Amino acid sequence: MRALRLIADRQLELVDLPDPPPPGDGEVTVRIKAVALNHLDLWGFRGMAFAKRQMPLVVGAEASGEIAAVGAGVAKVKPGDKVVMYGARTCGTCPACREGRDNLCENVGGIMGFHIDGFARDLVTMPARLVVPVPEGVSLRDAACAPIAFGTVEHMLFDNAKLKPGETILVHAGGSGIGSVAIKMAKALGCTVITTVGDDAKAAKAKALGADHVINYKTERFEGVTRKLTKKKGVDVVFEHVGGEGFNGSLLVLKRGGRLVTCGSTAGPTVTINLMQLFQQQYKIFGSFGCSMRNIRDCLSKIAAGMAPIIDSEFPLADFEQGLERIESRQVFGKVIVHF
Repeated sequence: MRALRLIADRQLELVDLPDPPPPGDGEVTVRIKAVALNHLDLWGFRGMAFAKRQMPLVVGAEASGEIAAVGAGVAKVKPGDKVVMYGARTCGTCPACREGRDNLCENVGGIMGFHIDGFARDLVTMPARLVVPVPEGVSLRDAACAPIAFGTVEHMLFDNAKLKPGETILVHAGGSGIGSVAIKMAKALGCTVITTVGDDAKAAKAKALGADHVINYKTERFEGVTRKLTKKKGVDVVFEHVGGEGFNGSLLVLKRGGRLVTCGSTAGPTVTINLMQLFQQQYKIFGSFGCSMRNIRDCLSKIAAGMAPIIDSEFPLADFEQGLERIESRQVFGKVIVHF
């Protein structure tokens, strides 16, 4: 089978490897059809892994495919079924895993494509409990965006921030994969959406996507514009995944008792917080990582109902690095897909 491996920082190679062994009890073998790229893939490509890993490492953290074979005891899927796969090797036995909250696994073996071999290969064998069937009518291209992009947003907005209809939300980096999904999910709930982007072309696309107000953060300070738009009351929720210097500005635009949920730090992982501001304004800050199995199922249902992901560009497996360059350039609007 083909496999795309990281052999050193910023060095990929496409190689032929032996097919995986047949699935054992409770396992399935999936034939990969599409990989969706994320900043996580870019971080790994750059060498920004936060735990020891061994190279060569098969890349790819988010994917979809078809069941090629099933092991004994597997009843929920059969060969030919379309599925998406959970992006980490979780234990399945700790309390969190038994409740379907695999993103809180106490014994996680690593993130696929980041710490351990990922999905950028023709075939992968894994526990059947970590695959989720794709509803009828959903393409494998769109389904590939469910496990991380859609699932992460679902977990952030509804499990953590508890976003409610009619609230006002600031979505940072509305042109990113998760930013574009957050705009869609918040608008579907009837929220007022303010979003930030890095250029006027992205501003037009975010407006077309449904954002009520779009701020070009390179020409305007989002803090001032947001406070003006909300008549100095602030927003109910900030969807934060950037970090860096803008983090405190995000706190500044929250209303009293507002909620900030964050899952990333593309502009920098270190911030300084004014604790007096934090407790006097009674802010609620949620760290969010990944999603639950339920989140993935719910997201696939939303895609099936018409909430399709925004696709920026598509590449063949051999051009995987071009997809990463597209994300690194910050010209991307939506998701980058790699096809097999």
